[in-house]
Amino acid sequence: LLLPHESASRSGCSASAAEAGRRAVLTALVPAFVATLPSGPEQRASAVARTVSGVEKAIAGLAPTTQAAIGQLFALLAFPPTRLLVAGVWPAWETARVSEVAAFLAAWRHSRFVLLRTVYAGLHDLVLGAWYAHPDAWPPIGYPGPPTLK
Repeated sequence: LLLPHESASRSGCSASAAEAGRRAVLTALVPAFVATLPSGPEQRASAVARTVSGVEKAIAGLAPTTQAAIGQLFALLAFPPTRLLVAGVWPAWETARVSEVAAFLAAWRHSRFVLLRTVYAGLHDLVLGAWYAHPDAWPPIGYPGPPTLK
């Protein structure tokens, strides 16, 4: 793993490869976290992409050391041998079933290791924060939106 001051290029991984790996992981995580995604394939893909972009925007607003730590997490999850070892997900993220991703998340959520529970909570908050930041996510849960001032 990289230390916060090390760059993606020092890890032997280009910034674009790191970004692609992060996006693949996030694209697999969103459907496992969000139960109210649209059912239509186009609307679903659009909602997932919007949520992934929201997570990336949230990460960009964090302190550089936190961004680096999150980058290390995604690099770990994107690399096939460590993905299998730490997440137990055999297929590539692009082909992983939602049930496989949900099982890994549940294992981390209920892990005896505080670190895994903490990482789960962070991923949960990033994904659901990005999802519910968009008004399209509100009707399925009956939220009318923020009150308007008169």
